[in-house]
Amino acid sequence: MHRHPITSASSALGKPTDYPERYDPALLFTMPRAPQREALGIEGAPPFTGSDFWTAYEITWLDARGKPQLAVGRFEVPAASPRIVESKSLKLYLGSFASEKLDRRELARRVQSDLAKACDAAVTVELAPVTADLAAEPASPPGESLDDLELDADRYEPEPTLLEAAGPDVEETVHSALFRSRCPVTGQPDYGDVLVRYRGPRIDRSGLLRYLISYRRHPAFHESCVEQMFVDVLERCSPRELTVYARFLRRGGIEINPFRSNFEPAPRALERTVRQ
Repeated sequence: MHRHPITSASSALGKPTDYPERYDPALLFTMPRAPQREALGIEGAPPFTGSDFWTAYEITWLDARGKPQLAVGRFEVPAASPRIVESKSLKLYLGSFASEKLDRRELARRVQSDLAKACDAAVTVELAPVTADLAAEPASPPGESLDDLELDADRYEPEPTLLEAAGPDVEETVHSALFRSRCPVTGQPDYGDVLVRYRGPRIDRSGLLRYLISYRRHPAFHESCVEQMFVDVLERCSPRELTVYARFLRRGGIEINPFRSNFEPAPRALERTVRQ
């Protein structure tokens, strides 16, 4: 897959970084979606809709009396947005509120406004109390796990030819916790649970699992990985309906959960998985 150039003189990506504690929206570093989609053969309108769901666990600021406050941030960025925000820059941006005195409502308003401007799209922002998030019972992904299948695996870069489908139409949901890719900036591993829901010719499960495993050394952002999986499954297996949903583990206090589908809306409620 094409590796989009993502560094610039104004970016903190891949560089030693000071952590500012005064509000600075200029810390947000964005990248266009179009070049990454063009590399997948997507021209014009993509064959999916969806959202990127971000959860930020390290948000702190001061109340009017100087007492630290905490929240868990939940942000929804539509897949139709022309730009995405790089996660390290989001961490630095959120950290820049650490010494700011403001109430929760004003903080949410500022974050929503800044992210909407950066992504050039409407962005939903919710700041939840930390206690409410920690009290939530983690859930297992719906459907059947592929991870107990016995198979040989030797491909560690995305290999669409591993995908096959044949026979009568089925409707099923399967998932795997064996997914791993790599950050294209730092090379650090990114782990996640991937869910595939479809209606169409039965997809060979062993081939699907080997395909998901084949991302193990692949350098790409979470959003691009999910969109490549969607495009490959759609092209190779011809399902009439398809959803690909990845729940990545947090890194730097932030997790990203891209959802892409051609038949169902993005989930309104975001439950934590057992790994998140």
